Amino acid sequence: MNNFVLDSFALLRFIQKEPGNEPVKAILDDAKSGNTCAMLNIINLGEIIYTVQRRFGLQFKLDVVMNISRLGIVILPAPNDLVFRAAELKARFAMSYADAFAVASSIEHNATLVTGDQEFRQAEHLVKILWI
Repeated sequence: MNNFVLDSFALLRFIQKEPGNEPVKAILDDAKSGNTCAMLNIINLGEIIYTVQRRFGLQFKLDVVMNISRLGIVILPAPNDLVFRAAELKARFAMSYADAFAVASSIEHNATLVTGDQEFRQAEHLVKILWI
């Protein structure tokens, strides 16, 4: 089974039906059918929540939160060891702390990171990336 970690960039593209959303939709369809595992770290979910609320308001944010649970995405926790790994990545690379959680989760689950955020270019040697 293929494992994928979605970063906030990828899921926001899907939610807003922006260019690049097609591969994300395909992954989510495969996850619903049990052919792949689509994951999202809880820290990246928080990033999606605040971004959607800022851009579109409280009601749309509530709709997004309700719908994420129906998409077949496994929400990954942020236990201490993952926090330490993300902090180490943040110290070594010029990326946001939330992005460091996406990389750390991809490493931990041997998963392909799905993103279009160019900030992840510096992590290409650490994880496989599906660029959208």
